[in-house]
Amino acid sequence: MTETFEEMLEELRKIVRRLEDGETSLEESIAIYERGALLVKQCEDLLSSAEMKLTELGRDR
Repeated sequence: MTETFEEMLEELRKIVRRLEDGETSLEESIAIYERGALLVKQCEDLLSSAEMKLTELGRDR
């Protein structure tokens, strides 16, 4: 299942809250940090793709 940008952003928010709460172990913190880094990359890729599409649409006017 492909997650939407909004779903990934919400998961990132949850990850940040968990990392900031100080209740997670070091191992768990590393694992969720890695997941967060992957989500950031995926979000950046989606935004870049959307930006390119908008640029192309602007040229077609």
